[in-house]
Amino acid sequence: MKEETMKIIGLIGGMSFESTLTYYQIINETIREELGGLHSAKISARIIVDSIDFAPLAKAQEKDDWDFCARLMIDSARRLEKAGAELILIGANTMHIVYEEMVKVINVPILHIADATISRLEKDGIKKVALLGTKYTMCKDFYKKRIIDAGIEVLLPKRIDEVNAIIYDELCKGVVLNQSKEKLLKIIAELKTQGAQGVILGCTELDLLVKPEDSDLPVYDTTFIHSQEAAYRALGKE
Repeated sequence: MKEETMKIIGLIGGMSFESTLTYYQIINETIREELGGLHSAKISARIIVDSIDFAPLAKAQEKDDWDFCARLMIDSARRLEKAGAELILIGANTMHIVYEEMVKVINVPILHIADATISRLEKDGIKKVALLGTKYTMCKDFYKKRIIDAGIEVLLPKRIDEVNAIIYDELCKGVVLNQSKEKLLKIIAELKTQGAQGVILGCTELDLLVKPEDSDLPVYDTTFIHSQEAAYRALGKE
């Protein structure tokens, strides 16, 4: 495939920058694997990144000021659209809370992270799944209802605040602790006893702690799934 025929991906990043790095890496690795051949090492995805400051966004989240969040995300998406992006990714699960507001005013497709994940769950025949993420992702309907509406039951941990603290107080600051990993694995084990057939890492930082080989349950890493699906679409393999 010639570079000019590959769609340009626009990534809204910085939420946090650790996960933005992962997006860039996975998209490029997927492009390389799909194209193959001796030339593959020289092929890279066409990606435009608009990295926003996460601090004011996090403060707005705490205040439930989602109008501010929507304006910030729309401004970012417009910059990407103006720069030539043909497909936009929101590089964070939580900020899909303003997805509906964004698609009303942005003229290029925005790939929803939950939709990409639902496709994998359906392919694997998962009917009951555990969801880990920020308290917003776990408690508000914008994310889990999308999964429920697809006919998949969603199980939430009892220790929602504990999971949320690991994300905001540690992972978003680049702090990766073994003790926090053990906490998450215990939570996943508890959800398995409740009938979970798989676990969604519904925060783009959680893959810094939990890997597929760490759990007896199938692990659905939304960062990986979202990135890989974007690469497929950039190549026209929808």
